[in-house]
Amino acid sequence: MNWWQQLQRNGLARVGAIALILMYLTVIAAEFMAPYDPYVAQDDGSLLPPTAIYWTNPQGSWIGPHVYPTTQGQTDINTGDRLLKIDKTQPSSINLFVRGSSYRLLAVSIPMLPKFDPATSKRSKDKAPVVRTKSDAQEIAIFAGIPCDWHLFGTTGPGKINLLGTDEQGRDQFSRLIYGGRISLFIGLIGVMISFPIGMILGGISGYFGGWIDAAIMRVAEVLMTLPSLYLLVALASVLPDRVSSSQRFLLIIVITSFISWAGLARVIRGQVLSIKEREFVQAARAMGAKPFYIIIRHVIPQTATYLIISATLAIPSFIVSESVLSLIGLGIQPPDPSWGNLLSVATNTSILIFQPWLIWPPALLIILTVLSFNLLGDGLRDALDPRNLQRSTN
Repeated sequence: MNWWQQLQRNGLARVGAIALILMYLTVIAAEFMAPYDPYVAQDDGSLLPPTAIYWTNPQGSWIGPHVYPTTQGQTDINTGDRLLKIDKTQPSSINLFVRGSSYRLLAVSIPMLPKFDPATSKRSKDKAPVVRTKSDAQEIAIFAGIPCDWHLFGTTGPGKINLLGTDEQGRDQFSRLIYGGRISLFIGLIGVMISFPIGMILGGISGYFGGWIDAAIMRVAEVLMTLPSLYLLVALASVLPDRVSSSQRFLLIIVITSFISWAGLARVIRGQVLSIKEREFVQAARAMGAKPFYIIIRHVIPQTATYLIISATLAIPSFIVSESVLSLIGLGIQPPDPSWGNLLSVATNTSILIFQPWLIWPPALLIILTVLSFNLLGDGLRDALDPRNLQRSTN
C-alpha cells in the first residue's frame, strides 16, 4: 500500500481535501458562481437580511421558488428593527444559469509593486513621505479571460436573491464572500511558493557547506525568527501610501510575509542536510566530480521532499490568518475590494454584531473551515508519508 492509498484511508484528511478543492474551484470561477457584481449596490438595499424564498404566491398557488423585490423601510424606534418593504405583486423566479452582469471568466493578472517617485516625495517633521504611485501600470494581464454573462443562479425579474443579505452599501454579501475568497485562499499558496524555495535553498547551502557560510545564514535566520511577524506587518502596512491599490497591497503582504517566514524552514532543512550529506549516494556523487550546487539540488534537497510537503500544507493557514488579521484591523485589503478579513471587520460595529449577525458568521466560519481543512490534510499527509507507516503497510 503506497502513501496515496494510505492517505485515502484517512477519512478526516479526505474531508479536508474535498473541502479545499470545492472552495478553490468556487473562488477560481467566482464570476460565474456569484449571482451579482460584488461592487454594485442595490437601490435601498442597505443591510437587508437573507432573502426569503417563497414557493407559492399570496393566493396560495404553486409557482415554484421565487423572491419578491425587497427594500429597507423605516426603523422601529422601540425595538431598533428595520422594517422591510416587500412588493408581492412582482414575483421573480429563481433559476439556474441565468444571464446577468458581464465579466471575463478565468482572467489572470499579476499585480505590480507600487512605483515610488522620489522627485515628488516631500518630508516634514510631522508628516510621512508623500509618495505618488502610477496606478496605470498596477497589473499585468496574463490571460484576458473569456467574455461571458452567465451566472450559476439568479432571478428573472426585479427581485434580488441575497442568500447572505447585503452589507452597509447594499452589495450582495454572498457575491463578496466568494470574491473575497480569492485573496484569502491564494495568499497562502503564493506565500508558500515564495518562502519555501528560499528556506529550502538557503537551508541546503548552510547544511552542506558549513563553516562561515552556515554561521552567517543561521545568524540571519535567527534574527528573522525573533521578529514578531504580525507586528512587523502592521507597522509596514500602516506606512503604505493611500494610493496603493488592493492588488499591490496584496502582493506586498505576500512578499513581506514570505521573506520573514523562511527562517524556521531553513533551520530544519539544514539539520536534515547535515545527515543526508554523509550518505553513500552523496559521497559517490562527490567522488565522481559533481559540483556542490548540483549535489544540493539533485541529490540532497529531494530527500527532504516529505517534510517540505507536510510543512507547506501546515504553513498555508498562517498566511491566511495573517491576511485576515491585517484586513480585520484595516491595514490589509481595503474596501471596496473584498477579502474574508475585511468582511469580518464589521464585527467591530456593535449594532451590526447584534442586529445583522449574518454579515459576521459566514467569513468567520470560512476562515475556520479553511484553516481546519489544511490542518486535517497536513496531518493526513504526515501520517501517510511517515516511513514507519509505509514500512508496516508493505510488510
